Amino acid sequence: MSNTNQTQQSQQAELQKRLWKIANDLRGNMDANEFRNYILSLIFYRFLSDKIEDYVNNNLLEAESVNFIEAYELEDYREGIKEEALNDLGFFIEPKYLFSTLVKEINQGNFDIEDLQNAVIAVENSTIGQRSEDDFRGLFEDLDLSSSRLGSTPAERSKMIAAVILNLHDLEIKHDEIEIDILGDAYEYLIGQFAANAGKKAGEFYTPQQVSKILAKAVTLGRETLKSVYDPTMGSGSLLLRVGDEAKVYNYFGQELNGTTYNLGRMNLLMHGVNYTNFNVQQGDTLENDHFGDQKFSAVVANPPYSANWNPDGKLDDERFRAYGKTAPKSKADFAFVEHMLYHLAEDGTMAVVLPHGVLFRGAGEGTIRRYMIENMNFLDAVIGLPANLFYGTSIPTTVLVFKKNRSTKDIFFIDASNDFDKGKNQNTLTDAHVDKIIETYAKRENVDKYAHVATFDEIVENDFNLNIPRYVDTFKEEEPIDLAQVEAELKAVDIEIAKAQAEFDAMVAELVETKND
Repeated sequence: MSNTNQTQQSQQAELQKRLWKIANDLRGNMDANEFRNYILSLIFYRFLSDKIEDYVNNNLLEAESVNFIEAYELEDYREGIKEEALNDLGFFIEPKYLFSTLVKEINQGNFDIEDLQNAVIAVENSTIGQRSEDDFRGLFEDLDLSSSRLGSTPAERSKMIAAVILNLHDLEIKHDEIEIDILGDAYEYLIGQFAANAGKKAGEFYTPQQVSKILAKAVTLGRETLKSVYDPTMGSGSLLLRVGDEAKVYNYFGQELNGTTYNLGRMNLLMHGVNYTNFNVQQGDTLENDHFGDQKFSAVVANPPYSANWNPDGKLDDERFRAYGKTAPKSKADFAFVEHMLYHLAEDGTMAVVLPHGVLFRGAGEGTIRRYMIENMNFLDAVIGLPANLFYGTSIPTTVLVFKKNRSTKDIFFIDASNDFDKGKNQNTLTDAHVDKIIETYAKRENVDKYAHVATFDEIVENDFNLNIPRYVDTFKEEEPIDLAQVEAELKAVDIEIAKAQAEFDAMVAELVETKND
């Protein structure tokens, strides 16, 4: 490992440590999930503030004798600076609202929480009428600066927020291309830490990093670039970004139901250097209100809510669900999400989705859908069984289904990785070695004893289209043969020891003298 990489990793680790300490030290009476919105929003605001300062000073005023703050005071510069920034960055922050300006106000004893409120409102207002308006609308709506949880009076709330701002200001964060990624990764680390403390709610916004890697590597296998990637239940956007780690992605698309999580996802994309012109994410119920019409995407990935309720009424009139003849049950929307994703997958695309094991073998309408997908569509390429207790909020084992629309064979590749994990106190985890083993096995697509099997179409038919992994991958381990002669000898030796002990005990009893009362 080069010294540069070591320095970057050290910098990132220190940044993560500091951020989590700030979060724990300053959240007061709030639980971690509540304080999440404050610290992540303020980290994001600092990011935007530093971004605008660096952009103006290093791109627009590089050859000038003035800096951003000085130039903005001059009428000849002001409008040009704002216009260029809005066009390239999609937002604008006046010098009086910069993060560094807020820090000065705090140090001079002049800060009021209303100053921050005006600042975040001004950022959003700067995008009105611009191409970026939809991407920035409502980004800070979860930053409730009037909440009594911050303090019972404006002065107490100002003091709390000022403490967070000063702590974040002390972090050494620079914004060249590499270090933006470091900051973005630290930001996502915080999302993961908050998820670990959020119990069952965590699954709504965060997919464990190693599981994201499996899906991302599966859809990018053999592909260096992707025109587009789509996640219909995008959460915090971590899965979309993971795909971007594995291949060059030109455009990101996503939809998210929860408003807070939708904001978090947009922030996360921007924090990772994805320009507002290169993503289109929407808020809403994916199954009820599909924002992407008949658009097709090069890769589709998702970790949808498991066995969620949905409304199947009238869905067979919907192009996404019509072909299957049956709808997913009202209490189990798993296949509805799969159908939606397949509808949006390009003809040369790959899709990966993580779901509960029940989708592999449940009958009724789900059985009909599963059979149609295999027999008539021939898109299902692989079934990968994962260990139990990997996800926040649930201990159930899960499976990754990989689909391709350009398949030339009708076999299905099964991998049973359910026994490969590191056991943790609260959750099991996958290591990079576990992930690499899964992906390398999938790439080779060869039988591996006790681990992987290429199932022919005839095998699938023989099993009545039941995809339960143990039907195809035999992980049973025979016990070591028992040496009966050795066992007999050991039992005889034990009998001898027992007889010897009994004789000694009887001798001791015989020596006892009975004591009678006088």
